[in-house]
Parts: sequence; structure tokens; C-alpha cells
Amino acid sequence: MGLLDKLLGNAGEMTISEATEELQIILGPDEKIELAYKLIRDMLILTDCRLLLIDKQGMTGRKVEYRSIPYKSMTMFLVESTGNFDLDAELKIWISGQHDPIGMEFGSKTNIYQLQGLLARKIAGK
Repeated sequence: MGLLDKLLGNAGEMTISEATEELQIILGPDEKIELAYKLIRDMLILTDCRLLLIDKQGMTGRKVEYRSIPYKSMTMFLVESTGNFDLDAELKIWISGQHDPIGMEFGSKTNIYQLQGLLARKIAGK
């Protein structure tokens, strides 16, 4: 992820090993990370069981909010790819019981189609 993407607030991909090492303490015994994205300190993690949204708060980032969303709670998602003048991709996920979707923007180098494919398999079925 480039500096410009970080400044614009766009997430970039993390390696599975990097994400697993950082999140081992909160993963279930046999839970596996399938995709991971990072935005400065915050993360979006897709495991074989759930979606994790990790929000590091405050100046030091010591206070961390872990939002765990089972795939069965997701009712719909939207993926918008980059264009000629719009250099970021966007993801919105609607959660059962919530009015507003959860949203995140991704840098132009992020493979948004890989994310879309995984969400389609998890939410819409095989």
C-alpha cells in the first residue's frame, strides 16, 4: 500500500502470514484467515468463519475494538471498482438489523475482484 493510498484513507492488502501473526490471540482454534486488508492501523479480515473489523483507537492504538460479523448476518454487499477518474474501489456490506451499511475504500492496486468472489461464496452460497 502506497503512502498516497494511506493519506487518502484507502485500504491495501496484507499478507495472510502477517495478519495471522498479529491476530492469533483472537482467532478460534481452527480459524483460518482467507483475506486481509489494512488501513494505517485499522484492518478488515475475512476468515473462513466471519468478517473481522478491527479499529485501533486513540493516539497510541492500545484501545482496540474488534467487531466480529458472521457471514450469515450479511444480507447484501456492493463492490465498486476503480474508474478513470475515481482511483479507489469501494465495499459496502449490509448487516441484518442495521440500517446503514459498513463501508471501506481500497487503493487502486488492491484486487477488489478477489474480495468480491470470496464474499459471494460466503454470503450467497457455493
